[in-house]
Amino acid sequence: MSVSGTHAVASPAPSRTAIALALASVYLVWGSTYLFIRLALEGYPPFLLGGTRFMASGLALLAWQKWRGQPMPTAVQWRNCAVVGTLLLASGNGLVCYAEQSVASAIAAIVIASVPAWAGVFSWVYGRQLRRTEWIGIGIGFVGVVLLNVGGEFYAEPLGMGALVIAAISWAFGSIWGSRGRDLPAPFTATAAQMIAGGGIMLVVAALLGERYQPDPPALATLSLLYLAVVGSIAGFGAYAFLLAHARPAVATSYAYVNPPIAVLLGVFVADEKLQPFTFVAMGVILIGVVFISLRPKQS
Repeated sequence: MSVSGTHAVASPAPSRTAIALALASVYLVWGSTYLFIRLALEGYPPFLLGGTRFMASGLALLAWQKWRGQPMPTAVQWRNCAVVGTLLLASGNGLVCYAEQSVASAIAAIVIASVPAWAGVFSWVYGRQLRRTEWIGIGIGFVGVVLLNVGGEFYAEPLGMGALVIAAISWAFGSIWGSRGRDLPAPFTATAAQMIAGGGIMLVVAALLGERYQPDPPALATLSLLYLAVVGSIAGFGAYAFLLAHARPAVATSYAYVNPPIAVLLGVFVADEKLQPFTFVAMGVILIGVVFISLRPKQS
């Protein structure tokens, strides 16, 4: 997953090694966050977990930007960042945290892999003409989501699976809304502001739901929370911002292909999650759909 609204900045071309390392960071870090969310939930309730993670990361990143002398967001930019942060983080990531209380982390990653399909639909709603390959990819992606139901995953945990579908839709809409020429600050500052806004909303939701910190949470849960805040948020988004600035968009967003398999492998081999055979078929179908959506048009 990625925070939208960042824009590429002209700068000297980095080495292929630097781009490869950034790609590896995004692949591995964001592919692992689903498992670490599940581990952190052993000691922290879902919205309190997400709110704490993003508020801490956002404040640290914004302070770093201010120390570097970067301009702080204007009132309009804060408003736009708040909308994006609410859609992507409070709703998108928050509902993933909620769902992982009852749904395997591997399943969560597979459903979220349908985001490019939803994003294609919202692009079309906003008036962008979609290529034939994009429509094919959207159709294939939705078939993959249906196959999860055929395999029994939706039926087994309908509330959690419903939350994941809403999370994917919210993330896609927030990504499209934030990319339509909105007045947003510089990439890292925008990311920080979106984290603060989204984290703040999640903390409010946590308070309304009566979520509380445990007096003595398991050490593994606390370490997982720290990993999500430092590695998953700051390092992951930092690597992604670097890719947006120095690599083709198709390369920067290729994490959509790689994160689900990594999450599935970690869930099965590290967390001993049990998946039905149809689940792997559904994952393959969804990823094929993402490939079709991301195909570059032929040059005329």
